[in-house]
Amino acid sequence: MSGIWWPLILRLVLLAGLAFAAWMIDGIVVALSLVTGILLLMVLHHARHLARLSKWLADPRPEALPSGSGIWEDVFAAFYHLLRRQRRSESRLTATLHDFQRAGMAMPDGLVILDGSNRIEWCNPKSERHFGLDTKRDFGQLVTHLVRQPQFAEALGGSYADPLTMRAHGGDLVLSVLIVPYEENRKLIISRDVTDRERVETMRRDFVANVSHELRTPLTVIGGFLETIADMETPNPELIRRSVPLMSDQAKRMQTLVEDLLTLSRLESEGNPAREEPVNVPDIARGLYHDALALSSARHKVTLLLESPAWINGAEDELRSAFGNLVSNAIRYTPAGGEVRLSWKAGADGGAVFSVRDTGIGIEAQHLPRLTERFYRVDRGRSRETGGTGLGLAIVKHVVNRHAAKLDVTSEPGRGSCFSVVFPASRVDEKRSTVQSAKSA
Repeated sequence: MSGIWWPLILRLVLLAGLAFAAWMIDGIVVALSLVTGILLLMVLHHARHLARLSKWLADPRPEALPSGSGIWEDVFAAFYHLLRRQRRSESRLTATLHDFQRAGMAMPDGLVILDGSNRIEWCNPKSERHFGLDTKRDFGQLVTHLVRQPQFAEALGGSYADPLTMRAHGGDLVLSVLIVPYEENRKLIISRDVTDRERVETMRRDFVANVSHELRTPLTVIGGFLETIADMETPNPELIRRSVPLMSDQAKRMQTLVEDLLTLSRLESEGNPAREEPVNVPDIARGLYHDALALSSARHKVTLLLESPAWINGAEDELRSAFGNLVSNAIRYTPAGGEVRLSWKAGADGGAVFSVRDTGIGIEAQHLPRLTERFYRVDRGRSRETGGTGLGLAIVKHVVNRHAAKLDVTSEPGRGSCFSVVFPASRVDEKRSTVQSAKSA
């Protein structure tokens, strides 16, 4: 028996003893009167403390706990310790809940908790972005009223076995959504941004389709001529004379395409880091100037402007290839009588800039962000006429990235374009640049 009841039992025993003594001395009436009076005082005592306890239970704060006497002192002390234990337990649970919420808010995936009626109980910032939700505003709302996509509503009522791929709020993101049931009809919605994965998959499909398309035409030409020649009973010298150059051109086109693909593969390989060697860019610019003159065949005005003696730390063959692609593109897409200007000059903050400016056909603004995609062409027909593979600017982009540089493109339809490779100061070989500058002086 708990020690809290011993004082009460002791008092009752004393009361019984006192009543027995009174009965023995003054008779039963006096004894009953004495017991009744004492019991009445005890009832009043306990009633007063019960009233205090009832009032305190309406707002049970440890600091407001009433004081008591007798057995009530122990009762109030027991309540006090019980309340303190409860408060400590609530503090631990609150801290755990806050930790869970902070972890959920830091999650790279979206999290939405639904009750048994598919109403929102909680969501993290990622899910707010994915589904256009707001934790405070949308608490208690049906999620299907806010995410209005039929496949999402269908998935909520399904078996939840497979993740759902859907467009995010606004259509900018592609999401993989997994619905996980738990407890009694409650659900956890996990959303993940798979836009990059979908973009890579789309690029892979486009790449395969484009390579197949680019190879199909020359193979068809070569195969057609060979089939015609094979079916001839006697060789036709005139047909052979006309077909061999055409087949040779198509074979060269396929060879160029394969070489560009191999170059891209090599540039993208993680096992092939960019080399670090001094590169004489002014010398490369002079060589490209003469190549441009030969490619132009006097159809354009080609100029070279060397304003800087700076050398670059990097891979000479890669830089020569990237610059050469820019120069050949300028020649191919500039009509006869136009101008192509090559320049190498100092850039901002100690960097350097290689630019190719032309007065060609120009490029509309909506095409500029996609110029460096593989096989992307503003004008497919014109690209094939000029002999392009559609991979030149993709190669340029990879070379520029490998050298911590930046490709700037400005263009205006009908007035020409300017492609600039901007190198940071960290890529400039200060020692060799200074020596070269002294020699030039």
